[in-house]
Amino acid sequence: MKYDFLTTRRDGTVEHLTLNRPDVRNAFNEYLGHELTHWAEAITVDEEVRAVVLDGAGKVFCAGADLAWMAKMAAYSHEENVRDATAMAHLFYTLDRLPVPLIGRIHGAALGGGAGLAAVCDIVVADDQAVFGFTEVKLGIVPSVISPYVLTKIGVSAARELFLTGMRFDAARAREIGLVHAVVPIADLGARVAEYVREILSAAPDAIATSKELIRKVWGRPAQDTLGITADTIAARRASAEGQEGLKAFLEKRKATWNVSQ
Repeated sequence: MKYDFLTTRRDGTVEHLTLNRPDVRNAFNEYLGHELTHWAEAITVDEEVRAVVLDGAGKVFCAGADLAWMAKMAAYSHEENVRDATAMAHLFYTLDRLPVPLIGRIHGAALGGGAGLAAVCDIVVADDQAVFGFTEVKLGIVPSVISPYVLTKIGVSAARELFLTGMRFDAARAREIGLVHAVVPIADLGARVAEYVREILSAAPDAIATSKELIRKVWGRPAQDTLGITADTIAARRASAEGQEGLKAFLEKRKATWNVSQ
């Protein structure tokens, strides 16, 4: 499908998704949110895709909320605001539950909802000059719909510092708190992302999807409450076609059938 504010490109089993509003630094509005949700729902059931790389057109990854959208929201009724916020919450929920790895390629800045997109990515590679910030309190609002994913990534202590001050921070700090996984010069962004893609394409796709689901089920729960979940999960994977093929390939010293990495 053709989008107005997104561009997509398929490279084999890798989907490249680009926020495409460079004139406003890829800022969010309701239309970009709707398009991202539609794309995410379609990718969720696309069995050909094994990884997604998300980036932004122009000089900035995503600068947060569009000023014109915020001005329009100021005149919304409470019910209209709830509908609008629910739609955005559904977007982040859908992105979080993609069955394939979502890799964020961050350059320039990721502010507000842009930092929320970084939080919902499974893997984030950032330009070493990139700037981040949960800047909502500077505008009298809060990082509400992104908070579940940010807290999962950076923890309560860092969230207290960054949510309550709205301060901006650099890529090194983002890596320190777990929002970002790799920081490289901007010229090396593509190569570092490609390294992660190669690792993903060498791994079993259903095992990756199950691992994503396992993280959600186990995180934050006492170990004794997860015994049944973890035992059932590994038992199912051992008996699965992928599990059997992986063991066979290992013993035969060959690549597994899913391994298309170069």
